[in-house]
Amino acid sequence: MYAIVEIAGQQFKVAKDQKVFVNRLAGEEGDDVSFDKVLLTGDGDNITLGAPAIEGALVGAKISRHLKGDKVIVFKKKRRKGYKKKNGHRQSLTEIVIGDISLKGGKKAAPKAEKKEEAKAEAPKAKKAKASSKGDDLKKIEGAGPKAAEALVAAGIDTFAKVAKTSPEKLSEVLSEASSRLSHLVTDTWPKQAALAAEGKWDELKELQDNLDGGIEK
Repeated sequence: MYAIVEIAGQQFKVAKDQKVFVNRLAGEEGDDVSFDKVLLTGDGDNITLGAPAIEGALVGAKISRHLKGDKVIVFKKKRRKGYKKKNGHRQSLTEIVIGDISLKGGKKAAPKAEKKEEAKAEAPKAKKAKASSKGDDLKKIEGAGPKAAEALVAAGIDTFAKVAKTSPEKLSEVLSEASSRLSHLVTDTWPKQAALAAEGKWDELKELQDNLDGGIEK
């Protein structure tokens, strides 16, 4: 039996006794942990889908060890500016061993024809929900690209005011949980930039950003 489960913002296909490396989890080595965001389970030809998660389903695991991943080098250079910057990053990881996969509730996978009809029926709803969502354009914060802005919105930090009230450490944590590719971003100036944007002080924000490079003070 296998399951697709979301752990620390990432999705994994897991089976009993499998070792998995995930973003750092709270807890000590040897602690038992469980995850309830089980999106799908499979046992032979029997497939069970969640909507989006299977209600009552759990994946149990045990923390084997905490460690750091391979070093990633981030190098920035500006031609004819004499600017070079090199940073290294090692992602904090946790190795877990998958235990039991328990299944309670959920719904069986529909045939392909039925899936297409359901997708057509749900498409207008999705568009409507997207059109009705409101939030600030967080990409106006220097250093926050489209992926970073998307990760913040997904975590409920969708306005300049909310970013301004969030510590740089918490912002970095949200980005790391969303994707390891965002973990290298430096968020030290994001709350300050967001506070100016929230108050409509665009001239002051531009003056501040002129002294930044990728959201980092020069």
